[in-house]
Amino acid sequence: MKRILSGVQPSGQIHLGNYLGAIRKHIEMQKNHECYLFIADLHALTTVRDPDQMRENVLNLAKAYIALGLDTKKTVFFQQSAIAEHSELCWILDSLTPMGLLERAHAWKDAKAKGKKEATVGLFNYPVLQAADILLYKPDLVPVGQDQKQHIEMTRDIAIKFNQTYGETFHLPEPLIGEDVAVIPGTDGQKMSKSYGNTIDIFADDRTLKKQVMGIQTNSTPLEKPKDTKKCIVFNLYSLLATPTETTSLAKKYKKGGFGYGDAKKLLLEKILDHFGEARKTFFNLDKNPKIVQNTLLQGNKKAKALAEKTLEEVKKKAGLI
Repeated sequence: MKRILSGVQPSGQIHLGNYLGAIRKHIEMQKNHECYLFIADLHALTTVRDPDQMRENVLNLAKAYIALGLDTKKTVFFQQSAIAEHSELCWILDSLTPMGLLERAHAWKDAKAKGKKEATVGLFNYPVLQAADILLYKPDLVPVGQDQKQHIEMTRDIAIKFNQTYGETFHLPEPLIGEDVAVIPGTDGQKMSKSYGNTIDIFADDRTLKKQVMGIQTNSTPLEKPKDTKKCIVFNLYSLLATPTETTSLAKKYKKGGFGYGDAKKLLLEKILDHFGEARKTFFNLDKNPKIVQNTLLQGNKKAKALAEKTLEEVKKKAGLI
């Protein structure tokens, strides 16, 4: 059974884009793989500077994964900052990583060009910490989007440099890029993102969720006229959650006419509430029992630390540190 490792930054409320783009795949992968999944709170420090917000974000992400079906018997689910070996290995790898390699990172160049983020050392050094995150657990595969493929290639470069310097130590991971790389549209048609304020939050209260869905932008096609499914955000989102039969049925209503966007939005809201009904119930119950979430992470941290300690000990011996 191949080992998979993935990390997710805690950045706020979990939205439909998070679920369809990553969480659903992580839940599916645990069926046939040995999975390590971590909350990347150290990485989040480059953008989240409010300590209370950070704690809330970590808790919300953990609750979301548990509610959506993460099986902690199959997946080692842990918090990055609880494993000091991530930071220690990062420094060891820093000592070998050429500046030029990091300067070529697309994310760094993009951040500087657009000025969206403060150009901190942490942002510049992101790929080295990511390499440490990965190499500690010696995974076979790392699920990423196409935009993150370069970082996995950089991880491999860093691992090769260490192996050449100190002897064969790290297994070279392969990026696992899914075929279904469709962009999940937000309520305004752009990519669904918290930074755009266009999300549909899976675990929002009923009133907020309804407001988000009913606020999806549509065109001015009259009620009686046929509507184009390809250009409709509501239809697109519905089809991502519905069965093929349900999607076909809605498409017929669009083409026939006499069916308004308001009606489509109501169907989408019903579908979301139905699809995530059990998960929402579990999530809200966990609100009342935070110790369940804390204990889940503590158990995951212990399992992750055992492997991380073993890898770091090997690394330190190779480097002459012990």
